[in-house]
Amino acid sequence: MSGYSVLFVCMGNICRSPTAHGVFRHRVEHEGLSDAVFVDSAGTHNCHPDSPPDERSQTHAAKRGYDLSDLRARQIKYGDFEKFDLILAMDLDNLMQVQQECPPRHRHKVRRLAEFCLESESQVVLDPYYGGGNGFERVLDPVEDACEGLIRHVKLYKTPNC
Repeated sequence: MSGYSVLFVCMGNICRSPTAHGVFRHRVEHEGLSDAVFVDSAGTHNCHPDSPPDERSQTHAAKRGYDLSDLRARQIKYGDFEKFDLILAMDLDNLMQVQQECPPRHRHKVRRLAEFCLESESQVVLDPYYGGGNGFERVLDPVEDACEGLIRHVKLYKTPNC
């Protein structure tokens, strides 16, 4: 794969990671980097294989102009550690899970999405699944913030000719 690749990871790949996937993909397209940056998402668990994102995630994302409807859940696999340049976990539990599965030579790629936040001081993106709809709305704020920081990171340090 040429260019730079980013994988977003949460537990089931139906709420937070597809939201981050959709938001970052939108930012990549807006910046004209679609040919240079590949975006995907996965879950640490195989709870919802091939399922679309949770309807609540899609609804709240759509209100802010992000289309998640084409995304489908999948579990992270061994080849992802080789394939992706950056693997971003949504919270500490998923970070630990990914680190445990990651071959030592690729562990430098595994980080938290919240590390890229420009304004939010949150260390994680909280799981909205068992809460009400407001949780899905609140997920978008740190995700948008982090994706803005991530797009700056990718543009400054990782993609040629940007």
